[in-house]
Amino acid sequence: MKHLKYLSYVLRHKWFVFLECCKLGIPITGLLHDMSKFLPSEWFPYVETFYGIKVKNCYDCARVIGNQCDVNGSGIDLGYCAPSCKDFSSQAYSVAWLKHQHRNPHHWQYWVLTQDDDLPIVLEMPLRYRKEMLADWRGAGQAQGFGDNTKTWYGTHKNKMSLQVETRGWIEKRI
Repeated sequence: MKHLKYLSYVLRHKWFVFLECCKLGIPITGLLHDMSKFLPSEWFPYVETFYGIKVKNCYDCARVIGNQCDVNGSGIDLGYCAPSCKDFSSQAYSVAWLKHQHRNPHHWQYWVLTQDDDLPIVLEMPLRYRKEMLADWRGAGQAQGFGDNTKTWYGTHKNKMSLQVETRGWIEKRI
């Protein structure tokens, strides 16, 4: 049941993003948006985080197999579970979210280059990915039942985002 609930959400999100991408002149991008969410490395942690069992400590309701946690003996490996983890699903989700950001250039985090010995470098986002990012934000609010809350959401989050000046200006003109 939790997988069907998540599938319903992902399809609803993809639909609203597709509609927004059409308005921005990138319909094919809208069709292909977030396809990585169907990969097992993203799918299972997302399902568990949003629709699964809330686990405070991976040892509470999981068998430990080597360094992996197997929730309730389900045979589904949701990722590394260190003894010190506060919340099992958040560890697995964090890994899945990082993979999602690195697979999808419409996330601003994709364009931040972390360096070994220096401060991160923020790269300029190409226009097509700016458009998809904006469509993603608009579609997410609609899929979650908030309507187009993009302006409010952006106002709350903009100071935490590392965006190049041109990208930020482009976004702020359209919100």
